Amino acid sequence: MQPSILSRVLALTLMTATMQPVFATTDITNSGPTHAQINAPMNANTELKQLISWAIEHDAGIQQIHYQADALQDMGVATSQWMDPKLKVGVGGLPVDSFAFDDDPMTNISVGLMQQFGRGNTLDLKQKQSDQQANSIREKADVRDLELENAITTQWNELVFQQNVYGLLQQNQTLFRELEHYLSTNYGVGSNQAQDIIQAQLQIGLIDDKLQANQQMQQKIKAQLSEWVGDNAFTMQANNYPSWVVLNGYLSTNAGANSSTTPESNYQALVNHPSIRISDLLIKSSETGIDIANEAYLPEFGVEVMYGYRQANGMGGQPASDLLSVYLTMDIPLFTEKRQDKKLSSAQHQLGAAKAQRDLLLRQMNAKINALAVDRYNLEQRIERYQDSLLKRAQEKTHAIERGYQNNTSQLDEYIRAASDELTLAIEQERLQADLQKTNSSLAYLLNKF
Repeated sequence: MQPSILSRVLALTLMTATMQPVFATTDITNSGPTHAQINAPMNANTELKQLISWAIEHDAGIQQIHYQADALQDMGVATSQWMDPKLKVGVGGLPVDSFAFDDDPMTNISVGLMQQFGRGNTLDLKQKQSDQQANSIREKADVRDLELENAITTQWNELVFQQNVYGLLQQNQTLFRELEHYLSTNYGVGSNQAQDIIQAQLQIGLIDDKLQANQQMQQKIKAQLSEWVGDNAFTMQANNYPSWVVLNGYLSTNAGANSSTTPESNYQALVNHPSIRISDLLIKSSETGIDIANEAYLPEFGVEVMYGYRQANGMGGQPASDLLSVYLTMDIPLFTEKRQDKKLSSAQHQLGAAKAQRDLLLRQMNAKINALAVDRYNLEQRIERYQDSLLKRAQEKTHAIERGYQNNTSQLDEYIRAASDELTLAIEQERLQADLQKTNSSLAYLLNKF
């Protein structure tokens, strides 16, 4: 035996199995990169924000929202105009015995125009309501922006996690290969030595399987990202977690016990969220609907102008004068109980529903924020425990078993189990880091703090 060589190999195995990568951070802000800029080599600190900007710029969902808003606004303009005038042409007072136009002075050929006007200020109010509804749809584009940021950032963070785990597995596998080579080269054919070699080879095979599963997951994540960033998903390098400068600044200012935010501070932030702005515009639209319902109590007017041309002579023998007729029409809303009253009541109920929906949405979002803040606090505490205690204890255990193996008081499979446990703890810590990033992304979405 050559304990010095074995000690070196085992010490390297221990050290590299627990190596933690140093994570840089990426600040998330919007910019407008071109497709060529995305494909070009970039600083890792700017890649995520450029991917998000590219996705927003090329997102078909945002384009669909803008088309819907424009369609509704144009329809509002169309429905807020006067009705087209009606042309009226006819013959009146025609004698049936001769069907002559010049026998009877009452016979005339009439041409007229009729124009119906809107009821009160209804048409202007309808256009106002359409504009409010169109603006509420446009706010959905901002919601879509946040959804894209959240979705891409979440997948980005998961990809960073998978790549970090892949690095840990590769380091672990490399050193087990060195150990297997060392055992094969320097030991005899005794049963214990042969068993040690088989154990090392088995561990290498297990890590091979984990590496393949990790690669499969990375490819799956990139395929999912291609929905938003296209082919950029297959060339990006997700090496860093976001820094969350805006979110951390907000939470540090408004956090209370256990890093939970106060409801008052949450509501102040939530009123600027696009989802709440949509609710505000729908409330205004419902208020306009009440104004429209009130206009239904006013009469609706119309004007009709007729010109009658006569060919017959009058009683004095002179050509009969042409006729001009002007009519003013209006409906009288007398029976309002079953029509106007019910329309007004319906509009008031719609306003109440819109306000209740806003209050419910605020409560739901506030509850989610508080739950995520609790998760964030506990994840940070658990990560600190892993860094300060668990990984150190696992390392000490592995060192102790290593010394026992060198002194022939421990078996190689004990060392392998200890090293595997240590690697598992390192991966679990990486999982906690990724979960913390996912929580931050969800908080940034709800608070609009990307």
